[in-house]
Amino acid sequence: MKILQLCNKAPFPANDGSSIAITNLALGLADNNVELYLLSINTKKHFKPDENVSDNFKTKTHYKSVYKDTNTSVFGALVNLFSNQSYFVSRFYFTEYENALIDLLKVHTFDIIQLEGVFMASYITTIKKYSSAKITLRSHNIEHQIWDRLLSQEKNILKKKYLSIQNKRLKRFELNTFERCDAIVTITNEDKKNIQKLFPHKKIETCLTGISLIEYKKVSVPVKHNTLLHFAAMDWMPNVEAVNWLLEKVWIHVINEFPDAQLVIAGRGMPENIKHLQSKNISVIEHVESSFEFYTTYDIMLVPLWSGSGLRIKLVEGLAYGKAIVTTTIGAEGIPYEKNKHLLIADTDIEFAEAIKTLLRNEVLKINLQNNARDLAEQNFDYKKIASKLIEFYNTLLKS
Repeated sequence: MKILQLCNKAPFPANDGSSIAITNLALGLADNNVELYLLSINTKKHFKPDENVSDNFKTKTHYKSVYKDTNTSVFGALVNLFSNQSYFVSRFYFTEYENALIDLLKVHTFDIIQLEGVFMASYITTIKKYSSAKITLRSHNIEHQIWDRLLSQEKNILKKKYLSIQNKRLKRFELNTFERCDAIVTITNEDKKNIQKLFPHKKIETCLTGISLIEYKKVSVPVKHNTLLHFAAMDWMPNVEAVNWLLEKVWIHVINEFPDAQLVIAGRGMPENIKHLQSKNISVIEHVESSFEFYTTYDIMLVPLWSGSGLRIKLVEGLAYGKAIVTTTIGAEGIPYEKNKHLLIADTDIEFAEAIKTLLRNEVLKINLQNNARDLAEQNFDYKKIASKLIEFYNTLLKS
């Protein structure tokens, strides 16, 4: 089988959720004897020099990237109002990438062309012109649903109006993309059900995000007493929303009972207002050199998400590292968990604070959650097994 993967950001080195998802699936496909080609936009915001891509990854994926500054601007946002396209999508369509794509399609005959997210769907017309491959969308999230949730929280009237216009366009584009693709690959069963309601005859497969479990060793090291970790990309709005809620609504209830408790907020793209919150009970870390060494320092992880869809890769990593995790129902979407066995679920500020305090009081519960977390990861998130399942789905698709 010959597959072309089209990505809206450079996936290697894999240092955030979407790049981990793309990289591990690519390696999983290649390790299952797929002839894989990966063509990526290399954005200014998430720029990764080609020389930093490992020889192993380049060889297995025939990796190529095309640079583009996709950053938003006030001018670009205003000009976009006079078009009928979503500014969220149009920033990722440009001639240099299209030409690189055409060059590949002229030379190679692909069985499957997989779009890594709806933002690559602007190239469907080009693909259909130069290839007879089946086109599949790997839907990392249902993007317009994320913005629906964020818009419900937005207080600025002008910003809310502008984003509402953009999200209506995004929804129209996303639904049209679901229709145009030959099949859809979702990250969670929840997203599959939501899309299936709209397109009951569409071929849809759930393919969890896999990881290389051997790289996530559960180790016994001294951990920082009464210290909790929130580790996520802080240039993604749902994570900013999560941290703000945690700090404004939850943390005071924790330190009232545990005055020595410390919250560590870590991740790239840290907003200025959060950077300045460094205090006795709050540490802010922007750059993490080694995820492995960082994770092993803490035994409790917080994932207080209130918006977004798809699967939280950092939560999967936390499971693999054997962390005791407190999250929300939305944060746990896509994880085949049992409540209070693998995760603590809390959906109000009081519940979330109580769950944290319970873990700080109850060492036995904490250890049980940690052991069960690793077991859950081993049972469900091995990247080779997940890629193998996707190949089976694609073989069925090619016969249809």
